[in-house]
Order: sequence, then C-alpha cells, then structure tokens
Amino acid sequence: MKRAKEADAVSFTALGGGAEVGRSCHILEYKGKTIMLDAGVHPAFTGLASLPFYDSYDLSTVDVLLISHFHLDHAASLPYVMQRTGFKGRVFMTHPTKAIYRWLLSDFVKVSAGPLEEGNSELYSDEDLNSSFNKIEAVDFYSTTEVGGIKFTAYHAGHVLGAAMYLIEISGLKILFTGDYSREQDRHLHVAEPPPTRPDILICESTYGTGLHQPREEKETKLLSLIHGTIRNGGRCLLPVFALGGTQELMLILEEYWSKHQDLSGVTIYYASSLARKCMAVYQTFINMMNDSIKQQYARTKVNPFQFKHITSLRSLDKFDDIGPCVMLASPGMLQNGVSRQLLERWAPDARNSLIITGYSVEGTMAKHIITEPSSITSSVNPEVKIPRRISVDEISFAAHVDFKQNSEFIDAVGAAHVILVHGEVTNMGRLKSALLSKYAKQKGTHEEVRVYNPRNCVVVRIPFETQTVARTKGGLAAREPNPHERVSGLLVQSHQDFGLSLVNQDDLEALTGLKEARVMEKQRVVVNALPELVRHYLLSMFGTDLADISPTEWVVMQLVTVRFEKANNYSVSWAAGDSSDMLADSILAVLLGVDSSQASVKLTSKQCGDHTPPIPKESESSTDANITEDKKDSNNDVESDSQANLQRGDTRRKQLCSLLVPHFGDTFNATNSTVEIDGHCATIDFDTLHVESTNNTLKNRVQHILDLCASLVEPLSSSL
Repeated sequence: MKRAKEADAVSFTALGGGAEVGRSCHILEYKGKTIMLDAGVHPAFTGLASLPFYDSYDLSTVDVLLISHFHLDHAASLPYVMQRTGFKGRVFMTHPTKAIYRWLLSDFVKVSAGPLEEGNSELYSDEDLNSSFNKIEAVDFYSTTEVGGIKFTAYHAGHVLGAAMYLIEISGLKILFTGDYSREQDRHLHVAEPPPTRPDILICESTYGTGLHQPREEKETKLLSLIHGTIRNGGRCLLPVFALGGTQELMLILEEYWSKHQDLSGVTIYYASSLARKCMAVYQTFINMMNDSIKQQYARTKVNPFQFKHITSLRSLDKFDDIGPCVMLASPGMLQNGVSRQLLERWAPDARNSLIITGYSVEGTMAKHIITEPSSITSSVNPEVKIPRRISVDEISFAAHVDFKQNSEFIDAVGAAHVILVHGEVTNMGRLKSALLSKYAKQKGTHEEVRVYNPRNCVVVRIPFETQTVARTKGGLAAREPNPHERVSGLLVQSHQDFGLSLVNQDDLEALTGLKEARVMEKQRVVVNALPELVRHYLLSMFGTDLADISPTEWVVMQLVTVRFEKANNYSVSWAAGDSSDMLADSILAVLLGVDSSQASVKLTSKQCGDHTPPIPKESESSTDANITEDKKDSNNDVESDSQANLQRGDTRRKQLCSLLVPHFGDTFNATNSTVEIDGHCATIDFDTLHVESTNNTLKNRVQHILDLCASLVEPLSSSL
C-alpha cells in the first residue's frame, strides 16, 4: 500500500563551522529526531570563546552525536558537551578515532587550559575526559548502526586515519555528511568515495573554496627541494604540523626520500610532539584500515611502515642539541604556542633557515600571519618584544582537504538535490557557492535543480522533503494477495523506531504491534424538568424505532448513545467517542434541552377533571338541528383556532431554528432579516418553505444544508404542538 506524497521539512543549524573554519558543530532535525555532527573548538580562540554556540540550542534533545575525526576543531569540545551540558544522547566515532581521541584531548587539556572566568579554570578536567571516553561507542566502516529510528553508516573520508563520512537515514531521508575529506591519493589513506546510494542532502566542507591544489608530484618535489636546499646551506627547516594526520604522511615522504639520498644520512629528522609519539602505536596497529598500497608494502617487507629509521622523536627542547642542519616537524600547526612557536622565534632571525607551512592556516593565527612575510613577529612570552623575521617562508599545502575540482566532481558524483556548505571562511564559501550555482544554472527550475546553501552560525536552514510512504500489510491482511483494484482497509500503524508503516486488522493489532485497543467514553449530565415518560415521548418522536427501551428510565438510541434518568430531574447521556456517536449525542442533547421550553409538554402532561365531564345529550330531531347549528359555530371557531395555532407553530419553529442557526453562523446570521452574510455574499432564508436564496451557490448550498439539519431536529417538536 502506498500513501500520497507528504511534505515535511528537515532543519539544519550550524552551531559552529558556519562561514568559518573551526569549532565545527552542526544540528540536524527531522521527524522528531535530532542528530549532532562534530563538537570542536576554534583554534584562534581560547576558553569558552572557542566553543560552538551551545547556549543557543537545547542539547538535551540530541539523540545521536557523530564525530567525523579526531582533530581539535571537530572533537575537542566533546567532553564539555557530555559532562557539562544537558546532553543525554549517544556518541559514536570509528575505532581509530576513539583510540587517538583520548591522547589528543589529554594533551589539549594540558596545553590549552587557562583561566576562563572566576571559579572556572578549564573547559573540562581529566576526570571529565575519562568519564566521557567510557561513554563513547566505536563503529566499523561500512557497518550500519540504528538508534531509535536513526540509521547511519561510516565511510572512509581520506582526511586522517579513522576519518569518516556518515550516511544518515531517517524515515527515508538520506543525508551525507563529509566532515573533512580528501580525494587525493596519498601513501597511507583511502580516498573518499561516494556512498552506494544517492543522498537527498549533502553537507560538505568548503575549506579551499574555488582554489586549486598543485598536483601531488609537484608538491612533493617542491617540498623536498626546499628542505634539501636549506640543509645544503647549513640551515634548519621548520615544518609546523598538526600532531596527527598530515604529519604521518610527511614522515612517510621524508623517510622514503632520506633512504634514497645517502648525503642526508647525517642529518636528523625530528618530530617534536609527545602526542605524536604516544599515538604512533595506533598507526602501527591500524594498518588494516589504511589503503592497499601500504598494506601491500607491509605484507611484502614484513616491516611496519610506521617504524622509521631516519626520524627521531624529540621529547623536550631542553634535550635538543641545536647544532647544525636538521628538519623539525613540530606541533601545533597554527604556531600559536608550544614547540613550533618556540622554534620559530628562535630560528626566525637567521636567513639560512626556512619555514614551510604544510597545512591549512586559520584566520587569526600566527601561521596565517607569517605567510604575509612580516618584517618581525611578536614574542609569545612578551607581546612587547618584536623578533626580526629573516627566515624564508613558503606554503605548500599537504592539508588533506579537497580543492574546487575535487569537491565539484564529488558533488556531481553524489548527486544530491541540496548541498549545504560548511567549514569554510566566508569568502571561500561564497565563491564556491557562486561557482556551483553557475555550474548548475541550466538545471534551475527543473526536477534536476541543485540548491546550494552557505549558512552562517545559528542560522536555521529548512528544506522541504517529500516522501512516498509504503505500508506493508501484516497478519490476516497479508494472508492473501489482493486484486490490483481491490481496496484494502485496516489500521495504519507507524513504528517509532524506523518510521515504517504497517497495515493490520483490528484483531491482529496487539499480537503484531503490542498496541492495545482502548475506547474513550464520553458522558454529560443535563437537568430536564420532566418525568421519564415525557422524555421518552420526545426521544421516540425523534428517533422512532431506533430507540430501544432498557428500562422505564433508561433508553439506547441507535445502539450508540445511552440516555438514563438518574435522580431529581437529572438525566445522563453517555457514549463511546466517535464521529457518528458524537453527532448523535449532540442531537439527543438538543432534544433534551428543548423539552422544558416546548409548549407541547404542557398538552402532553395535562389531564381532564372527572367530576366536570359534560353530559352527552340524547338524540332527537330537535337536538339534531341544534347540534348542526352548534357544529357550524364550532367549525368556524376551529378554523379560527387552527389558524392561530398554525401561526403559533410557525413562530415557535422559527425561534427554534434560529436558536440552532446562531451556533453555526454566529454574528453572520441576522435573525431579524433572516439572512446570513459572509464575505460580502448574502443568503436569505424563507422559514415557511425552508428554502434559501443567494446569488452565491456555495453559500446557498452551505446554508441550505445546515437549515435542513436544523429542521430535522425541530420537526418532531413542532409537529407535537
């Protein structure tokens, strides 16, 4: 069974990462389900200012939180969310991401903790981190997980080890969230691939906007040439890097180059990051989650590719013998603080040295500032001290993000009708949106139109979504296959888990769905100053054979509504709620409320006094003549009396009809003029013929229908007068 298409709306809100790079956090809402995507911090800010705009959303409503990868701008505020907000949902990430997450955030707590405000010196503590870690659930790539009607599947994103794109499905709606992703083949990671099914909505990064990357071979050649040239000149080469991700790729590149150049055997490559050292075991463990190239290398050589010969871990700058040429991979990548900043300030005055920015630089950071090649830089220890900059500065991006060509091709391959851009500075994001709209301009106005959104933080995007829902027959209805044109009826039940619809017989309801049938009983009491015999007379006049006597004081109308005399002129009307029974109960209540005011009640309850019965005259000729004369007089009196009675009945019926028409039409009904006026159209009622006249057929038919219903209610009362 199929239902017609229904329109609903999916809601998207960026709490961070909207028209900016950093503190990525997005909210999806659909069919009463809420999904949170990532929970990062902004690298250019500290403390509470670095958080996404959590105060603008009720996090207690979130059902599922999905972390795309372990980088700080995507995962560093997760313990804050889990331990210091009203968040009650479940958290998921891949196994490699969870393995690195704990080390990464423990290092973040030590390095970035600082005074935020009085009485609160940190975003979260080690205890918060440990507690949140135990609540995180790890998922495998390509496996589908379901939580309360939300289905999601992780696919390789190619950005860092364990980075995942998530294909999310809620009641037929499919959404693909890329997180940070890469389409460039490198030495150890999978290339991001479109999912096997077409999503309705694509949420993708726009980090580089319309920029284009150098070909991979050219970048490696330029990087190695700059490093080799610096060493020949007796200089030191500084590569500020993120502790995890691109660093491991650079290590593989340098290890391979050093093994091919014997003249470099005396030059040491350092990586100055305790976090990278601790997490190297994770890379050595998860070889099976890397690409085929590195798995084949491992199978062929039986040597773990992440056990390096030419690269040494530097535990502390205090133990660093800073003499002669060297290559230093040091974190953090934004040069805001830490070892990379200390070495920059130490090496900046020497022109023999070189600085190579290999990752993406966020606005407001030292990495972004130094690319402009300023004449001096500010000391991180004393802001009043200016350090001359003579070190050469180059930017060779090995950041594992897609450029415009890769992003555009991926969007084409995915084929989503709606594209939401995130994780991009406002200029880059705007340029990418314009380029995509120009590309899809010919499809505008057709069923293949692609809509592109670039929302800022806290701006809600609502996208209508139409579905054609299929209901499966179960139980007795599924016992046989119906004819193509046969109408199948039953109870339509929707599951709160997967939103699937089932059509079942009423008898199968509890067995197949666990639901139980219940009836809502309605009851009203009214006061009628009349004995049960008179009330029964009115009910019998109204409903005839549809009235069944249960007892002298209790009756059932049409087997649906029970009328009962209780005590002291109190009558109760009770029925099982339903369209038909509700309408019938209203009619019965109208009859009961009219018993007191009806003049017919007086006639029906009056009696003649036995002592004053007039004698019947004897028959005789004279009396016959007298009777004829009297009959003529009585006849004239009867005609006159009937005329007055008819006028009285007509007036009474008019009043009764008016009293019923007022609740229907309110102030639009004018009882004096017998008119109903709505939106400039007028309908005139003839209460004698019960006909309605109007130039507007719609209004005429409506008033005539209501008038006929009211007349059917008062007719038994009027006829008894």
